[in-house]
Amino acid sequence: MIDYIKVCNDYKIKGFSMKLDIENNSALVLASSSGLGRASAKALGKEGVNVTINGRDEGKLERTIKDLDHEVKGDIKGIQGDISKKEDIKKMVEQTVKNQDGLDHLVTCAGGPPSKAFVDTDDQDWYENFDLLVMSVVRSVRESVEYLREGKGTIVNITSMSVKEAIPNLVLSNSVRMSVIGLMKTLSKELGPDIRANSVLPGPHKTGRIEELIEDELERGDIASYDEGLKRWTKDIPLNRIGRPIELGELVAFLSSPRSSFINGAAIPIDGGGSCSNL
Repeated sequence: MIDYIKVCNDYKIKGFSMKLDIENNSALVLASSSGLGRASAKALGKEGVNVTINGRDEGKLERTIKDLDHEVKGDIKGIQGDISKKEDIKKMVEQTVKNQDGLDHLVTCAGGPPSKAFVDTDDQDWYENFDLLVMSVVRSVRESVEYLREGKGTIVNITSMSVKEAIPNLVLSNSVRMSVIGLMKTLSKELGPDIRANSVLPGPHKTGRIEELIEDELERGDIASYDEGLKRWTKDIPLNRIGRPIELGELVAFLSSPRSSFINGAAIPIDGGGSCSNL
């Protein structure tokens, strides 16, 4: 009879881990000089993927490349550019293909829109954030699709739990990000079986975005201190903490790998169980 406890203990002692089999693949990760995009680039790079990262601030981008170079096995390169601009997206994809001899994985990401109520949001806010959150995905997929098809690649969209449950004072995220989920589901049908498309829906994670939202709450007078704001973000999470960015990054790497080969068209929450949605 198999001693399952002994087998599990041996597994832990020997430090076995799931091999994702994506070493020497090529990936482009949008908006990845910080936050969840950076964590995704790091997780992919740790698996030996050659990753092209992106950011608007050239200095910040260079610092991120330098930091990641010490932490990952894959080759890290960077392209400065604004993901809300069509010509910049085109340049990113073309340069990635040239530098990495192809493109196997596209990870879309974008900084969160400003914290606002509906009555404080004007037409320009809507247009700018549609370009940032939706058209960045449309354009990057359009430019990448033929390269991804060649290698039976993957698309992973980093969105937000706001597509499942509206978050107070985030009308732009609550509304606009829904388009990415509809697009992802459509892509999973139209591009299969050559390309798989999925989305991850992060809840609160320890990034600059959370700090920014807490600062907005302080400015509005909704909270009295930063600690109170952080506690409000964790109070409904059964695990009693916010997420670590690398936890999301590892999910992105998994969805980019053959180990998730039957996952397609899925929108996967990663929120510590904080949401109340049944689906």
